[in-house]
Amino acid sequence: MKIEAITLNDNHKVQNAIIAKIRDLINYKNLEPGEKLPSERMLAEKFGVTRSNVRDAIQKLEFYGLLKSIPQSGTFVANIGIIALNGMIEDILRLDEPDFKSLVETRILLELKTASLAASRRNEDDLKHIKVTLDAYEDKVLNNKEAVQEDLLFHLAIAKASGNSTMNTLMLSITPEIITNFEKYHVCDENQAFLGIQEHTDIYEAIKKQDPALAKEKMKVHFKALYQFCYNT
Repeated sequence: MKIEAITLNDNHKVQNAIIAKIRDLINYKNLEPGEKLPSERMLAEKFGVTRSNVRDAIQKLEFYGLLKSIPQSGTFVANIGIIALNGMIEDILRLDEPDFKSLVETRILLELKTASLAASRRNEDDLKHIKVTLDAYEDKVLNNKEAVQEDLLFHLAIAKASGNSTMNTLMLSITPEIITNFEKYHVCDENQAFLGIQEHTDIYEAIKKQDPALAKEKMKVHFKALYQFCYNT
């Protein structure tokens, strides 16, 4: 049975439906670890969805380590037993789409840790990168221009400096959606962009001094509005 066309609001359901069908296909064909799945085009035709839908589902399974895509070669079942694979997919299908508040709460926890790690592990190149993003943010704000992307790049530069690739990946996954929804959810004060200049500077200086406790504290100050949103609403 083919999956019917969907709206953006149903994207999570469709993604799960495709994941379930990929699981069924793996079981039906008795695919072993390392064996290749049909192409995205073939899966899209088989399931009656777009290649983009299939790609999103595959990327989600890759994120959890259940599939592995190799450029110019295709997508393969990861090196995990079929019983474990089926169990993990069942867990993935039971996951709810995270709401904005949950994403914000997760981001707070990640940012406090990445700031602390960045202060401990940063090198001179990391420090230069953070300073470049800080200056770009300040320039946009002082010229009354939107600085959402610059804000994002500043925080991602800190995550990169943490030296933890997994935390960096998680930041890349959740931060863009959070930042672009700040105004929608009325999380930040209208003057937050200007306040952010000094707050970003304080975080940078703490990382420059290689003071993990101070970096964590300054990041906590920076996220005061987010703390209020998460814990006082």
